[in-house]
Amino acid sequence: MRSNLQSPGKLSATKNKKNHLAAALPSLITLLLLLLVWQILVSVSHTSARIISSPWGIWQAMVVNRSSLLTAAYTTSCEAFIGFILAIGAGILLGVGLYVSHTFYASFYPLLVGAQTLPIITIAPLFVIWFGYGSLGKIVLVAVFSLFPIAIQTCRGLIAVPRYFRDVALTCGATSPWELWHVHIRVAARQIFSGIRISATYIFATAATAEYIGARNGIGVWMQAAYNSFQTPMVFAATVVIIILTGLVMALVSLAERLMLGPAEEDSID
Repeated sequence: MRSNLQSPGKLSATKNKKNHLAAALPSLITLLLLLLVWQILVSVSHTSARIISSPWGIWQAMVVNRSSLLTAAYTTSCEAFIGFILAIGAGILLGVGLYVSHTFYASFYPLLVGAQTLPIITIAPLFVIWFGYGSLGKIVLVAVFSLFPIAIQTCRGLIAVPRYFRDVALTCGATSPWELWHVHIRVAARQIFSGIRISATYIFATAATAEYIGARNGIGVWMQAAYNSFQTPMVFAATVVIIILTGLVMALVSLAERLMLGPAEEDSID
């Protein structure tokens, strides 16, 4: 006879999947209701599409202009992804440097915290002047603006690691560099991923803003052309694409964290 019993691992995975679906359902329902209300209000009030577009109008703009929109999204995605990857590597190394050297920490940590308040609208024109209208300037700008949260969260995560982890490793014969990379980094990994997740939320917005100020292609250029021709549905369409791309990157970061570190504690609670 075939057994209908499932292994504990499968039961746990099924339960976690149901929990995630149950947690996402209220947000999905709320989003659908908001879109429905938005559609009804625009239709009933007969508001001009140049002032505000309905969800259906935005969808139509995305379908009609899908070819040019996808091309622009591809350019922006390449700039954002490359800059993001560079920021992850540089941010973690910078955070480790802040943790290892007290002099480096005292000199640069306050500057890093303050640098997060710099408005991109004042910095992006300088990158256009320095790097021109190509993709290089956008990649560098995304990398620079994205590494701050990663470096700060890496440093904070390493500082928060209990001292006894280091003491045990050194007592067992480990060297300080080995202990740093194999113990401290692993224990602080959740907080490092927290910094990566923060950075992921605005890499596409950063790239698109830089393109809006000066570029040859990309979502920012596409949005500027739509704005100049008073095509409000196209402006909304570009915004929707940025939101979708950001959601995909956030999902990839969460997947990487889960694969490398396992489920978070809140996911393991029955």
